[in-house]
Amino acid sequence: MKTRLAALGMLDRAFGVASDPELTALIEGLGEDHTEALVRLCGDSELESVRAHIKKGRVDGGMESLAILLTDACLADCIKQLGENADNPDAEQMAEVLPGLIEGHGLAATRIMLGSALAGDAPASAIIRDLLKNDPILALPKAEAAPRPVVRATHTEGPEREALKAKRRAARDAEKLAQAARREQSRRDRGRI
Repeated sequence: MKTRLAALGMLDRAFGVASDPELTALIEGLGEDHTEALVRLCGDSELESVRAHIKKGRVDGGMESLAILLTDACLADCIKQLGENADNPDAEQMAEVLPGLIEGHGLAATRIMLGSALAGDAPASAIIRDLLKNDPILALPKAEAAPRPVVRATHTEGPEREALKAKRRAARDAEKLAQAARREQSRRDRGRI
């Protein structure tokens, strides 16, 4: 559990250090199907809604879904560049592909993609964690010293509960779409090798 919370904390920090122009570029660079999933997940594709969903998504998994959705192209490019080593790359292989990812997709997208892979318990988690902590370019700033306020779950009844369930279904659907797109991209990429 502690490792999972630490991984989510790194993903949260990756989003936190992403500037508004960087997040706006990620949003605007999405394809039509990804934009539709973003709208289902956040209500619309405006930066303020995305930032609000990141904050709210710390608790309900929405932050991870959003990371997968926003960095799907970066992940697909990473998989393509790693080739047959994509399932379990070593530190050298990651070091070879990261400069191209940063150049092609931006530092924020690369950090968020790595944070998402870490939160998803990727086989290369130890390497990714080291990159996000110690790499001169990718390292995230240290976590805040002050703890965040505890968010207590409240049970709602009636229309509020149904709206919450609908939002959760939309988040799951968006994650399924992003996963299907990644699998399809991976199949296409492997077919070319």
